[in-house]
Amino acid sequence: MKNDVFRYSNCPMHRSMAILGTKWKPIVIYVLRSRTARFGQIHAAIGSISKKVLTSTLKELEADRILLREEFKELPPRVEYTLTEKGKTLLPIIIELAKWDNEHYEHNKQSHPKATEAAVADL
Repeated sequence: MKNDVFRYSNCPMHRSMAILGTKWKPIVIYVLRSRTARFGQIHAAIGSISKKVLTSTLKELEADRILLREEFKELPPRVEYTLTEKGKTLLPIIIELAKWDNEHYEHNKQSHPKATEAAVADL
């Protein structure tokens, strides 16, 4: 893995970011915060992630024991993902990030280029 240098570092921030350091991992954890979901449900909830990237993200989170992948031996095959106890310990941090964004997004919304483009388009 690319993150092995960080994973075995003496720095706790390096080790933490080796697990959470991609754009999508915190989002997947947030989606699974209160439920078990199948691949398609996670993909639909996020929307803008490719299936390839979601697959690799789920595999990495499973390898780090953040989520549990449960296969059901039935036809058609079914796989569900849920947060492990270790993964659930990340929820307060992820939820605080979401709260932080809610507090600061409104403040910066008007100066954001997309907001300006939308305002111009409304004219």
